[in-house]
Amino acid sequence: MTEELIIAGFGGQGVLSMGKILCYSGVMQDQEVSWMPSYGPEMRGGTANVTVILSDDRISSPILNSFDSAIILNQQSMDKFEETVKPGGLLIYDGNGISRHPERKDIYIYRADAAAEASKMESAKTFNMIMLGAYLKVKPLVKLENVIKGLKKSLPARYHHLIALNEKALQRGFEIVQDIQVL
Repeated sequence: MTEELIIAGFGGQGVLSMGKILCYSGVMQDQEVSWMPSYGPEMRGGTANVTVILSDDRISSPILNSFDSAIILNQQSMDKFEETVKPGGLLIYDGNGISRHPERKDIYIYRADAAAEASKMESAKTFNMIMLGAYLKVKPLVKLENVIKGLKKSLPARYHHLIALNEKALQRGFEIVQDIQVL
């Protein structure tokens, strides 16, 4: 199994963290992983994306032009990465701020309104974990307990009190994901 994934949005949405947690989770399952971030100098508010590869075999290159899956968090990322999803692949997106929804007919499309759900949870910082939960519901690449271990590895100890909240956010993602187009 090899999964090539792009996660894209604005800086500050937890794009890079989501990728890092997925990679830590893959390592816990004895997978080969690659995490390649890309972001502008403005950090928060600028564009950010990360390429993640999880594989049972060695990864030859972290540089990709097409992806098995895409997690899209804003319109600019939708415009840039929708066409890079391989036919038969998966695109999952947060509907907040999306004015042009995915139009492809040859991919699976899912929507998770994670921004609205994070607002209901009164914690904007859970946004990325809600999206990750939604993605893992559709494509269970890593076990939930390994995601929690990945959270512990990637969060500084001073934030470990937020792990229970993030676990709840992952669960909400499982619950709110909607299939828009299933092939």
